[in-house]
Parts: sequence; structure tokens; C-alpha cells
Amino acid sequence: MGRNYNRLRRLCAFIIGAVFFVSGILKLLDPVGAGLVAGEYFRFLGMDFLLPVSKHAGFALAMLEALLGTALMTGLWRRVIAVITLVFLCGFTLLTLMLLIYNPEMDCGCFGEAIHLTHAQTFIKNVVLCALSAVAFTPIGRLGRPKKRKYVSFCIVSAATVAFGVFSLLYIPLVDFTEFRLASRLEASVRESDDVYDAIFIYEKDGVQESFTLDNLPDSTWTFVSTETVVADDAAEPGPALSFTDASGEYRDYLAASGKVIVFSVYDVESVPAGRWQEIADLIPAAFDAGYYPIVLVPGDREGLVSAIGAMLPESSVGTICQSAYYADYKTIMTLNRSNGGATYFYDGYLVRKWAFRNLPSEDDLARIALDYVDEAAVEMSSAGHIGFQAFLVVAFAVILFV
Repeated sequence: MGRNYNRLRRLCAFIIGAVFFVSGILKLLDPVGAGLVAGEYFRFLGMDFLLPVSKHAGFALAMLEALLGTALMTGLWRRVIAVITLVFLCGFTLLTLMLLIYNPEMDCGCFGEAIHLTHAQTFIKNVVLCALSAVAFTPIGRLGRPKKRKYVSFCIVSAATVAFGVFSLLYIPLVDFTEFRLASRLEASVRESDDVYDAIFIYEKDGVQESFTLDNLPDSTWTFVSTETVVADDAAEPGPALSFTDASGEYRDYLAASGKVIVFSVYDVESVPAGRWQEIADLIPAAFDAGYYPIVLVPGDREGLVSAIGAMLPESSVGTICQSAYYADYKTIMTLNRSNGGATYFYDGYLVRKWAFRNLPSEDDLARIALDYVDEAAVEMSSAGHIGFQAFLVVAFAVILFV
């Protein structure tokens, strides 16, 4: 077998591995989102009994995918990895064919929230990968041997991948690909903004009507006809809708769209321990004192909230939480902040910062952050996350290629 053909086979295996690695890393970036996708697949396949472990299953599959991609790119254990890869590809291709035929309302989740593919695009992607694998692994008995230093490459990248996955489990994603990303502006804020609309003045002269703006009105030879209100050309695009109600069922979206607002979001009320609830209860008056309007966002209703926390907290803390409690859809709360019990800071409807429940801001932090320039804070947080994630990918590929 020629040297050039062997190089072609390694290139095909490397491409498959790169796709697997990036796909796995993008899902490890957001384990909660990976769990949601796994849950959708369980429902599609009629395996609802597995829904309680969907997050663990999504995380485990993403980790396996990333490590399999690393092994493919480094060229280790070539026969075993080839068999595992073929099993994966056959399974994924069959599953995406079912999605293409039945066309359920769900996303394939191949690349997490970063890239959304249609069912047809997902199926084509898997067919292409199968074609590459036919070149890469045929004949499977003559796949060659790796260089010994590639074992070092694999160990370094695998350890970094595991650490990256654990970090993502404990904290919020370094890069947020959901609609509630940093610097996004809430729909309610855009809707109420004065700069969304422009006034257009219609004037007539010699039987011809023309439109003018307030800054460009015609001379006195024109006759005024009417005024129209249109959406401004430079108006902000409608942002994500954070819809929530008070205890009586009245929508209160506007509360998060004006001034300094900090939202403590809890999408699974039952699983939050007493200590975390108490921390939220203690931060609510501190947020008031620092000039924020605190909101505790939970699914369900007031009765369910009181039932969940009434037995674990002092009556005063229960009252504090319930006074600031509002109610929203479970998936909306989970999308807003991936951490169950995390916090999100809005300024005039702009999303400035997010915290996981493990690093909620202290009273001093709240006072300091309230004085920061919000634009700089949002850019700083977003840039730090993007730079950290990109650095991880660059270093991982550099180690695989050059070590």
C-alpha cells in the first residue's frame, strides 16, 4: 500500500477525530444543554424512564465523544478505536435517518447550542463521516502504528478535557450560545425603548407626497398631510423574552427591563439545599441596599415554593424569598442561567453578568459591581470566556499535532 494512500487514510481519520472532538467539547461546554438534548432523544425513542439521568447521559456521551476524537487524531489503538468509531457512526447515522423520516420538533444537538443543523444536514454530515471512515479504516487489519510520543499527547489532552468538563459541571459555560448571552437585551426593554420608533412626516406639493424626518422637514411650500410611526432603521433587534408572572398570574416582564436588576434563578426547587436558599435570602436585602431590584425566579407557583422551602428555612427567610419571588417556565429559567440557584445581573434590560450558585456575589461584590460601567463589565466577562475557551481549543490541537 502506497505511502500517499496511508497519508490519506490518516488525514481522513484525523478529520473524523476533529469533528468528534469539537462536537464533544461544545457539548461539555454546556452539560445542562447536553442533558436537555439527551432528554429529547429519550422522549423521541420512547425511553422516558431514562429522563432522570439525561444530564449524566449527555455528559458521559459528550466526554466519550471528545476522548474518542482525541484518540483518532493522535492515532492510538487504531483497530479498537476504528471499531468503536464505526459503531458510533452507524448508530448516529441510523438515528439521524429516523429524525429525517419522522421530522420531530427537536434539535439534533450535534454541536450543542453553538451550531444548529436541520435533520437533513445532520444526516448528510454523518453520511460524509461514514464515507471518510470507509477510507480511513479499510483495510482494518493494516492501520499502522502510532508514534510513541502520541501517548503523551493523548494523556495531556484527555486530562485537560476531563478538567474542562468538570469545570463546566460546577460553573456556568465559558461561552454562552443561548439567547440569554452576555450583552443581549431583553425584549421588554427593546419594546419600551424610546429609540425603537421614528416619526415620519408626510407632506404634499403639486400633487406629489413625500416622507420627511424630524431632522429634514421641507420648506413652507409643502403642505402637511399626516404623521406615521415606523420602526427605526437602527433600532435594536428584538431580544430574548424573559416572561414571568407574580403570584396572582399577572405578567411582570417589565420589572427586569429597567434599572439594576439581579435575578436569582432556580429551575429545580426541590434539589436546592437549605444553605443555598438561605444564601439567596441573605442576598435579597443586600441587593436592595446596593440599589438593585432582586427577583427570585422559580417554576410553578407560590404554594409550590412555600411547600418546598417552608420546612427547611426560618419563617423570616421564607417570607423574604416569597416577597421577591416570580414564576416562569422551567426551560426559560434553565436557559437564562444554567446554574440551579445562579444569579444574573441586568441593567436597563441588558444582560451584564452571570454567576453560578457556587460563586454568588457577596454583599461587597454587589455594592462594587453596582458602580462599574456596565458596558465594560459585559465586554470583560464575555471576552474572558471566549479567550479561555479558544485558548483551550488552540492548545489542545497544538498538543495533538506537535507533541
